[in-house]
Amino acid sequence: MSCGKPHELDCRQLLAEVYLLLDNEGDPDHRRKLQQHLDECSPCLEQYGLEEKLKLLLARKCGGDHASSHLRDRVRAAIQHQATLQRAEDGTIEVTQVTTVEVHHHEPS
Repeated sequence: MSCGKPHELDCRQLLAEVYLLLDNEGDPDHRRKLQQHLDECSPCLEQYGLEEKLKLLLARKCGGDHASSHLRDRVRAAIQHQATLQRAEDGTIEVTQVTTVEVHHHEPS
């Protein structure tokens, strides 16, 4: 998706990181850049609204079960790792060292 206008962050990057805004996470300067893009780009703003509604619906319907802080930290690290790799592929950043993050599911005893 793209509105065809130049932005500091391209539409693809914004949509890949939209949950940083929805969850109020990540670097404040980067979140400001994401918000600025939304302010300038109506197609991305519309997609953001859909993601926000989806998040609220999921919270309402599935909000009873909470992941452990350990699991949340591992998933967050895996997502950030994937976003870093994607930005490296896009040429947005240069990666000099990559650490692999593995997530394992353990059945309760």
